Amino acid sequence: HVQLVESGGGSVQAGESRRLSCVTSGYTSTTSCVAWVRQAPGKQREGVVSIDRDGRATYADSVKGRFTVSRNNATNTLYLQMDTLKPEDTAMYFCAADQRGGSWLRPRQTDFGYWGQGTQVTVS
Repeated sequence: HVQLVESGGGSVQAGESRRLSCVTSGYTSTTSCVAWVRQAPGKQREGVVSIDRDGRATYADSVKGRFTVSRNNATNTLYLQMDTLKPEDTAMYFCAADQRGGSWLRPRQTDFGYWGQGTQVTVS
C-alpha cells in the first residue's frame, strides 16, 4: 500500500521561508519521477518542481531560485525548501509520484499514480 504524507505547511509572512516534507511508504521514490504540485483555490494544478529517475530537478519558472527540492533516500522523504515566499505562493501543496503521462507543469490527477493529501501554505 503506497502512501505519500506531506507536512510542514502553515501561515507565514511574505519573505519568510518554509520547508515541506513528503514521507513515502510502500514506494521507493528513487525509482520513479516525483514532483511537488500546488493548487490555489479556483486555479488549476501547477507543477512546482519535478525530479526525474536520475535525481535531476526541474523547477517551474515561478519558483526558480527561491525553492529547492531535496530528498533523503534512507528515510524516503522528499523535501521542498521554500524561501522568499510571496503571497502568490499560497496554495495547497501536494507531492506526487510515478508520473504516467501528461505534463508535470499542468498535471491532471491521472498523470501521477500516487498523490499525498496535501499541506496548506498561506503567505500574507
